[in-house]
Amino acid sequence: MAAHSESRVRLTILGGYLGSGKTTWLRHQLHAGRFADAFVIVNEAAETPVDDALLGRSSKLAVLAGGCVCCTAKADLIALLRRLCDERSRTASTASRLEQIVLETSGLADPGPIVEAIRSDPILVYHIVVGEIIVAVDGLHALSQLRSEPLGRRQIEIADHLIVTKADVAGEADLKRLLATLAQLNPGARLSGAAMGTDVPLPDFHGCAPELLPVLPAEENRPPIFPTRLHLGEGVDWTAFTVWLSALLHARGDDVVRVKGVVRTPAGRLLLQTVRKVVQSPEILPEQSDDTGREDDTIVVIGRGYSAETLSRSLRHFAGAGRT
Repeated sequence: MAAHSESRVRLTILGGYLGSGKTTWLRHQLHAGRFADAFVIVNEAAETPVDDALLGRSSKLAVLAGGCVCCTAKADLIALLRRLCDERSRTASTASRLEQIVLETSGLADPGPIVEAIRSDPILVYHIVVGEIIVAVDGLHALSQLRSEPLGRRQIEIADHLIVTKADVAGEADLKRLLATLAQLNPGARLSGAAMGTDVPLPDFHGCAPELLPVLPAEENRPPIFPTRLHLGEGVDWTAFTVWLSALLHARGDDVVRVKGVVRTPAGRLLLQTVRKVVQSPEILPEQSDDTGREDDTIVVIGRGYSAETLSRSLRHFAGAGRT
């Protein structure tokens, strides 16, 4: 007989498309104490993780990089969850026993197969209950993504709670149309708004017509999205690198859906992030000791319709860097 959900670890899955603001929201929630005692698992499709730098170093943080936990890294996720459950079973004190896990998925992950993998695992099904699937929705870019990305729709359709991020900078008319569209795609999900991780009210969208989404072509007919890791190195020309990045986003902004990385500049360790053609405000990160395992001066470009070699060669030509 399966254990009652109250005796199992509660798993919260935090998903959302690339650049939707998952990490920003989670970072604020951790700071506010919402997941104070949770074990946090950060999944990144690229081999070089970035998001964990924002969440800080913690004994209750694990990173699964180099593949999405819904497919290529699924076995790694199952192994980690089994280890956590085994350690929990060996903990004598109920006061210090693990009760909650938060999994921040890659922006390319589909939460559905993750839930199915846990429910079908003969060990995890007795130890873990999926309590809530939270999906962050980009208030600025979601409507265009929903027109072209089947994955974005699948993420939204499976959510228990949809958090519309960047709600403070999205135009009210577009925001209302997005909310009406979300309500149509997933009428059972709770809707809330966020700005830089902080809760903000959403406008009343009742009576607003949802976006008429096209019927999408089969996913196998479109080039797959994949991550490319680029090492900048010490000899990078920062002016030339800025020109290269601006030119790349201008020319291929619809193909390059995300750029992320931590680079060293004269001002310090800089977090670099873009969402399609939009470069987000840079953020200076604190210094970390050398035992973190992080490789600075590396960026990850996530997109489709080009080759990793072409991207690397372009960066070398412009800025004298770009070794993958």
